[in-house]
Amino acid sequence: MTISLRHARVRYGPLEALHGVTLTAPAPGLTVLLGRNGSGRTTTLRALAGVVPLSAGAVIWDGADVTRMPAFERARRGLCLVPERRAVFASLTVRENLELVAADLPDHLPYPELEPLLTRRAGTLSGGEQRMLALSRALALSARARVVLVDEPTQGLAPAVAARTYDLLASLDACVVLAEQRLPPALHGRRVLVHELGRGAVVFSGEAAERPARTARTR
Repeated sequence: MTISLRHARVRYGPLEALHGVTLTAPAPGLTVLLGRNGSGRTTTLRALAGVVPLSAGAVIWDGADVTRMPAFERARRGLCLVPERRAVFASLTVRENLELVAADLPDHLPYPELEPLLTRRAGTLSGGEQRMLALSRALALSARARVVLVDEPTQGLAPAVAARTYDLLASLDACVVLAEQRLPPALHGRRVLVHELGRGAVVFSGEAAERPARTARTR
């Protein structure tokens, strides 16, 4: 199972954010989209999810062209997007946020830190707590999720919680695509596919272990 962009272009008004991006994320496994702010990594996630339309190119999922499939239909078919911002329902409690995706909560949440906060409204949580809640919602969907797209998965999280988060995401039997500014230390040594973007174009694709050697060669 794979999800791919083929020669994808995305425009925001007169500005083109993606310039013919081609990349593939296989499953099961982790794929990391690397790049600085403005590189196009968030737009790439949104294009895969159908949140922004392509002005050219295609989205291919399991060999089928889903370019014109709306975002809600992709979600029904097992695609889950966790955006960097506004990833929880602020007016609902932590419990209500979780119950939207899983009627019966597990005995132990993936983030035990949330258990004493179940009756709190999500909008009153800290940034890190909201991130844990958004990720918990995605993990609760893991039984039927086929593609999980996460923008800045560990933003605001303590190092130990961040490391646990990567372990949780790596354990999913799904295509997991993460957008990061740099390769997290917790993923060093793992078999991870990397697509590095710069100014809306792919500048490197390959195994994470190949990047240091490539950088050394091109200096």
